[in-house]
Amino acid sequence: MTKNSNFCGSRIGSVSVESEPSSARVCFGGIFMNSAKSRSVRVQVSGGDTEHVIPPVPQGKPSGTVLPYVGVACLGAILFGYHLGVVNGALEYLSKDLGIAENTVLQGWIVSSLLAGATVGSFTGGTLADKFGRTRTFQLDAIPLAIGAYLSATAQSVQTMIIGRLLAGIGIGVTSAIVPLYISEISPTEIRGALGSINQLFICIGILVALVAGLPLSGNPLWWRTMFGISVVPSILLALGMGISPESPRWLFQQGKIAEAEKAIKTLYGKERVATVMYDLRTASQGSSEPEAGWFDLFSSRYWKVVSVGAALFLFQQLAGINAVVYYSTSVFRSAGIASDVAASALAASMLLLSLSFTWKVLAPYSGPLAVLGTVLYVLSFSLGAGPVPALLLPEIFASRIRAKAVSLSLATHWICNFVIGLYFLSVMNKFGISSVYLGFSAVCVLAVIYIAGNVVETKGRSLEEIERALSSPA
Repeated sequence: MTKNSNFCGSRIGSVSVESEPSSARVCFGGIFMNSAKSRSVRVQVSGGDTEHVIPPVPQGKPSGTVLPYVGVACLGAILFGYHLGVVNGALEYLSKDLGIAENTVLQGWIVSSLLAGATVGSFTGGTLADKFGRTRTFQLDAIPLAIGAYLSATAQSVQTMIIGRLLAGIGIGVTSAIVPLYISEISPTEIRGALGSINQLFICIGILVALVAGLPLSGNPLWWRTMFGISVVPSILLALGMGISPESPRWLFQQGKIAEAEKAIKTLYGKERVATVMYDLRTASQGSSEPEAGWFDLFSSRYWKVVSVGAALFLFQQLAGINAVVYYSTSVFRSAGIASDVAASALAASMLLLSLSFTWKVLAPYSGPLAVLGTVLYVLSFSLGAGPVPALLLPEIFASRIRAKAVSLSLATHWICNFVIGLYFLSVMNKFGISSVYLGFSAVCVLAVIYIAGNVVETKGRSLEEIERALSSPA
């Protein structure tokens, strides 16, 4: 019988230890503490008696902090939003500068090449994160982000511009996968939801910064080059910041880098939390020595149900019509009889209200105000639910060995749907009418509610390990 084994190992001296999770847990001291019962450990003493030992919980304020490192990761979210929004104001001016002012097809390629690149990046992000770790993947991702921004800013031809946008798209595709993944894996349980939502906030901040960056365009038509070049700076800061940020303790533990995992935990939560967090990680891994999953494992009977939930959340998110509103709100408002594009877009509830404002003749005199009100309510409800929640929920519901790849697959669904809607929305609207299209979006929203009620589990107040155990099915 081995002496001086680890507390979380299978044996301690002459006693055998078996973890016994309860409905809730105490973890990471005050930050992670739940009000329900903590996990206990059932100890089989050599005499045959059984007793329960609760792991010691450090008291007092933790000496570590995660906030600076969440902030560094959110540079990726800012770049995500900035690259999405920067082309909106700049497209007219860069089209004139590159000689394609009358070629809407090439203009469309400049816009959509970013989304095509993002689809590729979202697939590769999970593989890179599994192989090289979360922080190193951020640093690698800064390369296409910076090069893509530089090529876009200095482009003298459409081809160069498209290549630059494609590279930037690959970069934001990777960040869309690893920013929520990294934040979820370093965040304390009690505030993981709040910190995860910050990702969506900083994406919106990035879009806002892109809009503000376009203000000098009216006085300086060549300012569009500066707009694209600006994004090189946060790309470099992201790479430098991740050079001093701790790696995900979960990833380090899975790689067998125990000492490095303990060092990361000390940085994030304080040295007084190391033993407790390591206990939690070891408990979660007991009885399983499985390697990281391959892509085909995602489609196995063991994992497909939960993987399909992740993909469905993003499918519903996009088919609910958010990007149709974002990309084409000006055209929609014009069809409602609103002359002021700027005022209407700024006010920019549902799709049902929008559809009714165009359909019911009795509402015809009020179609303009109803369209604006519908858009306001729609965007507000999206920002509170369908917008931030899928990216926050995905890293929580996927088992650790499939987490990175499953997040990537789900985000690929997002980018593909985004690309298709952006490309075909106007054609479908012209063929079927705006009312029919928005009724279709509202029907998708109803289906999403029914699907989520029946398939998505609650994750509030539960650790990633507890969620994984709750969702895991027999192999």
